[in-house]
Amino acid sequence: MARQRSIFEEVDTAAKPAAVPGGVTRDRSRARRLVRGWLMVLFALVVTMIAVGGMTRLTDSGLSITEWAPLSGAIPPLSAEDWQAEFDAYRQIPQYELMNRGMSLEEFKVIYWWEWGHRQLGRVIGLVWALGFLVLLATRAIPTGWTGRLLLLGALGGAQGAIGWWMVHSGLQDGMISVASYRLATHLGLAFLILGLIAWFVLKLGRDEAQLMQARREGDRKLKGLATGLMHLSFVQILIGALVAGIDAGRNYIDWPLMAGGFLPPGMWALEPGWRNLFENDGTVQFIHRMVGYLIVLMVIGAWMASRKTARLATKRAFGWVTLGIFAQVVLGIVTVMHSSPWYIAIWHQLGAVLVLVLILRARFLSMYPLPQSVKGAKA
Repeated sequence: MARQRSIFEEVDTAAKPAAVPGGVTRDRSRARRLVRGWLMVLFALVVTMIAVGGMTRLTDSGLSITEWAPLSGAIPPLSAEDWQAEFDAYRQIPQYELMNRGMSLEEFKVIYWWEWGHRQLGRVIGLVWALGFLVLLATRAIPTGWTGRLLLLGALGGAQGAIGWWMVHSGLQDGMISVASYRLATHLGLAFLILGLIAWFVLKLGRDEAQLMQARREGDRKLKGLATGLMHLSFVQILIGALVAGIDAGRNYIDWPLMAGGFLPPGMWALEPGWRNLFENDGTVQFIHRMVGYLIVLMVIGAWMASRKTARLATKRAFGWVTLGIFAQVVLGIVTVMHSSPWYIAIWHQLGAVLVLVLILRARFLSMYPLPQSVKGAKA
């Protein structure tokens, strides 16, 4: 039976651990910062991968390695015998016979290193994703609801490796001197999809869920729709740009604004069946690329004018940057084609597409989740 206490009896006054105000929120913010930092590293690697892939295409290096060896392929030739074996394998494919017959071993090494570097960078990206994901998972540092999204990035990265070999394999077939243009477009399109997802995740992780939920209630649906339209059309333009690169369409019809002296290029529908012209006719593909570019300019002007009406200064500035980026990309595209697409200009045009896509995603994000703004103006 418990004894009765006197009302004057002293009780245990030892300090009890108290809950730390905001402790849970701080833990969640730390997890978001960790994942965001890891994704930013992946973003930089994917951008580098796109640049190296562009150089591999522009230097016609993509077919220099004629087999897909995900593990053993990480080791380059280490002896004269190894180099000779790689060179002998390359001399068996149509590209050597039809385009590079008589190439020396030293010339072969140049294109080999571009392709090897491209594949090696893909392995590095896969390793950075796998190690980062496993560490974050083991330490329970992945925010609630984000595990599936991060797994999606890994799955898309694995698919990209397989699609890369599917693309290269097309160029090893009889009569081919380069990869199939539509497979190149698939490969580049998936790279930009992965890049876009990473950029979007980085933007979302920059603020906690409570802030995003509150900001979403003040979003601008019209601007979001305009940014979404720009995003989709720009992605289509990137795919068309890959078709241009795949058939070297940017090295012909170097006058502007006309094409061979006319609005329409000659022989737009010369190939049979007609659908082949959309993928294999250099004049048709370049014409479509130009027209879609003009359409994007008109769309971004409309989006910029609509953004002038919002009171959200950060959103307004974001659309201003999109407009500037697209105009710069169009000018760079014109310069590229008028110089017959030399690699040192064409690669900047490809990287310009990366910048434009990121700027569009940022404008779309700020349309959906506007920044808090005081009476004096937008938060810095």
